[in-house]
Amino acid sequence: MSRRFGIPPSTAREQLQKRQDPAPSEGKGDPLPAPTGQPPFRATPADVGIVESNPLTFFVLGDSGGVKDPDPQNGVSNAMQAQPGPVPAFVYHVGDLVYFNGDESDYPSQFYEPYAHLNTAIVGIPGNHDGDNSDDTSVPSLSAFMANLCATAPALPAGSEEFNRDTETQPNCYWTLQAQAVTIIGCYSNVPSGGVIEPDQASWLASELSAAASGVPLIVALHHPPYSADAFHGGSALMGEVLDTAFQTSGRVPDLVLSGHVHDYQRFTRTMTDGVTELPYVVIGNGGYHNLHKLAPGATPGEQLGDGVVFEAGDDSNWGFLSLTVDGTKITAEYINVAKDGTVTQSVDSFTAGQ
Repeated sequence: MSRRFGIPPSTAREQLQKRQDPAPSEGKGDPLPAPTGQPPFRATPADVGIVESNPLTFFVLGDSGGVKDPDPQNGVSNAMQAQPGPVPAFVYHVGDLVYFNGDESDYPSQFYEPYAHLNTAIVGIPGNHDGDNSDDTSVPSLSAFMANLCATAPALPAGSEEFNRDTETQPNCYWTLQAQAVTIIGCYSNVPSGGVIEPDQASWLASELSAAASGVPLIVALHHPPYSADAFHGGSALMGEVLDTAFQTSGRVPDLVLSGHVHDYQRFTRTMTDGVTELPYVVIGNGGYHNLHKLAPGATPGEQLGDGVVFEAGDDSNWGFLSLTVDGTKITAEYINVAKDGTVTQSVDSFTAGQ
């Protein structure tokens, strides 16, 4: 009988985009909760407590729950609070707010307390750990996420009143933020390995891409990354196919794709089939969970790892967040990292998107 001794080594090219279909035990994905808003699940900034500005600056982070060690999450929160420049209009979270199994009891310590002094709205999409209800299968998947991020009205959550943050009022677990300066279409890629987006949500994605305002920067967010050169998860071919189908169906390619799930920072540039359009894909999954994911051998900046896909930058040794500023049709992005001891380094990576 052969024995298993850990995850076999693989290269960045092999990890870039893997076929990670759900295992038989995982099924097709957990049933989605009933939305709290009306189709097509759009919200203006005012609907979710965001004050618009022009230019518009906001932060992005993912995989933040400090379940075993609160220091990295607190370090990132402190860095966001102290970030120089414009006060962010909001924080957009790309999933895995709490670990490990989406329990309501984990929101006080992993969500409300760490951001008690971060005086801005936090909105976003759930990750696989937010939807995982394996602690108690009698509790519907995403129950706590919906109660805290998709409430029908803002209110201080029971047991966390001292942190003075109202529940959020997003219309659904997948939804579109329609600001004057930017449109963000957020998908929910469910619990199984590699992600699952059912046909109705895939159709919704294509429709939202088609309906997105022209001349306004467009961002698509999902938890499972279409591309990743890490040594643990790798990128999801299935998520890449879902996005590509929606791009083709709608005739609209976004200006930026954001994801999490992998606990590090990575940026890729993909040259689309027209040979001209360059689409940035960013993994920002190092928002505070204690265990970072190392990059695979061959993840070298400037290296083409796949057809038209170049690895631009990565950080697998620190935690951090993105600062995005939208001005007209242009997105200016800066990655800020935070070391274990709380040391903050500005502009570790920077790029622009849009026109």
